[in-house]
Amino acid sequence: MIRYRSRNRRPIPAKKSEEQAVSSKSGSSVISGHIQELLDRIRTESGDSPDIVTRRLKLGGEPEENCAIVYLNGLSDPEMVNNFVMDSLLRLSPDLYKGEGPDVFLDNIMKDGLSMGESKIMTEWNDIMLAILSGDTVILLEGAEKAIVAGTQGGEWRSVTEPTSQLVVRGPKDSFVESIATNISLIRRRLKSPDLWLETMKIGSVTHTHVALMYVKGKADPGIVKEIKERLNDVEIEGILESAYIEEFIQDKTVTPFPTIYNTERPDDAASKLLEGRIIVLVDGTPFVLVLPTVFVHFFQSPEDYAQRFDIAIVMRIVRYLSFIILILGPSVYIALTTFHYEMVPTLLLISLVAQREGVPFPAFVEAMLMEIVFEILREAGVRMPRAIGQTVSVVGALILGQAVVEAGLITPAMVIVVALTGIASFAIPAYNLSIAGRLIRFAFMILAGMFGFYGLTLGLIILVAHMNSLRSFGVPYLSPISPFRLRNQKDAVIRMPFKSLQAEALSASHSSSNRGTSGKTESQEAGNPSSGLHNRNAGRDNSNTGDQKTAVPAAEANRNLR
Repeated sequence: MIRYRSRNRRPIPAKKSEEQAVSSKSGSSVISGHIQELLDRIRTESGDSPDIVTRRLKLGGEPEENCAIVYLNGLSDPEMVNNFVMDSLLRLSPDLYKGEGPDVFLDNIMKDGLSMGESKIMTEWNDIMLAILSGDTVILLEGAEKAIVAGTQGGEWRSVTEPTSQLVVRGPKDSFVESIATNISLIRRRLKSPDLWLETMKIGSVTHTHVALMYVKGKADPGIVKEIKERLNDVEIEGILESAYIEEFIQDKTVTPFPTIYNTERPDDAASKLLEGRIIVLVDGTPFVLVLPTVFVHFFQSPEDYAQRFDIAIVMRIVRYLSFIILILGPSVYIALTTFHYEMVPTLLLISLVAQREGVPFPAFVEAMLMEIVFEILREAGVRMPRAIGQTVSVVGALILGQAVVEAGLITPAMVIVVALTGIASFAIPAYNLSIAGRLIRFAFMILAGMFGFYGLTLGLIILVAHMNSLRSFGVPYLSPISPFRLRNQKDAVIRMPFKSLQAEALSASHSSSNRGTSGKTESQEAGNPSSGLHNRNAGRDNSNTGDQKTAVPAAEANRNLR
């Protein structure tokens, strides 16, 4: 069950029953008891799972087994367990056991006897159980009130491959995977700077999913970083299985078809957003990372824009914006022209359209709705079918259905062309979630055009622009830098200017922010410039933001927690 706690008012927690209180108290108790009792407790709490492996050992020259190793088969690396844990323990010198008690013996093993790069001592029972279920190896010692947790997480992960949803002709071919540690390394490989800060947390009362927050100190707005951490801490959910779970919780407004948080599976795209002063959120178990705050123009930008010459990138972006306009207005304009505004159609074209409509039993609005619904069914079927036949079935099905309905006299050929052009335009948008938003808005415009013609379309456009202008992404206007409009921030919005121009703008923003000292956001952040810091690699560090960043953890410690 999903629960969300309000950011403004926190509900008073319900009182626990005595049985729950006792259970909670015992569940978080420290380690105590004999090894056999601890092993029995592990089996009891895990339902006697057969994949939990235990091994008893004799250490310190004791005649009886006084040590136990516990790990999870499948999530632990067997080579690390055998070569670095068991082999180290079996080769322990008897001098480490000086008769000073099991806790001292455990400390000596930790310091001098264990050849593991990642190991720590834990005392809480819940932390030990979570470590076992995460793939670590736990070393228990008879009579000791603490345990050693060795970092032996392994298991099978998908290797780094080419992106599946954000393809480019020229540019890096790697993509994020389901391992959060691998994803962090892909970003650090591109941004080798100590200013790249990493913070980690766990979300989910059952899954305990690792969530990481990455940003560049001095570029990211401290206020936005603090707000993001507060919203993440307010998420109360049993499990996080995909970054979309978090996206729905932390976004400003949920009742909108437009995505207000950008997601990507490309490390180079995420790295460029970090250079702009954005913050990225990585979730363990998914290759899609969240980028925030975001603006509308982000969804029309592609990493390939910066791998091509600026004039080619400008043409490519204009094509994407035209495709989005065709996507939301194409069928509705056709419906309005053929239903209410015949006088706006050229005479020869009007004669051809009227001739096509002879014998068609449905009005243009019904035609468009039927064809769009059929096209959406074919699109969804192509996605869900096996990859080997999905694309073929979609193309063949569309051709056969289109030809059949025209020959049967149910749909006009012009309507088939309009619907096909609309479907093709939806694939030209780089961001899939914005394409879905355009497909939903398209149906609303079709209804307005069928009822009121161009008057309905005009009313719908006014409502749409007003709604988009009211959206915010962590306080940043969704339509910036178009609204509010700033001429000097248009160099990488709808069009992309040459790199020299972008570099000059980055240098100007850096100098102006340095002159203001600690005044807060940079001008580019205030204007929501989508790529103001993209080419600021040589422009020096922006030291205008000096907010409280003490909660960030060192990179090495964070990586140990994630593995």
